[in-house]
Amino acid sequence: MSNFSQFMKANKLVKSNEQYAATKSLCDENGVPLKWEFRHLSSKEYDAVRDSCTKEVPIPGKANLYRQKVNPTEFSLKVAVAATVYPDLYNAELQDSYGVKTPEELLLAMVDDPGEYNELIAYIQRLQGFNISLDEKVEEAKN
Repeated sequence: MSNFSQFMKANKLVKSNEQYAATKSLCDENGVPLKWEFRHLSSKEYDAVRDSCTKEVPIPGKANLYRQKVNPTEFSLKVAVAATVYPDLYNAELQDSYGVKTPEELLLAMVDDPGEYNELIAYIQRLQGFNISLDEKVEEAKN
């Protein structure tokens, strides 16, 4: 029989922030890539970001019927911004130094190598708990 008190919030593990070098083009005085700090988003925060990237689009051939469509590029970028703790992507001085006006534009300006950007997005997705590969999902479904 289970102990219900184990489900209380006081027993819930807190996920720590993690550090990751998002780009090799920003380095310290010794040439070591700077570490950025990222946090785990709550399910509620993650859903809010997804909702902000979702729009209603008409279904062709079906009058007055719509379906929801998420913009995956915008969604990934906004999740990355929401998960970034340091550097502060909302800092006006940092945005001005790159000639941009939004945290999303700043992230893209700071991590402007497409390969590094894709690696950053993959890292942030793993940090959010999306780390089960397709092969693992197939094996789990078989059992």
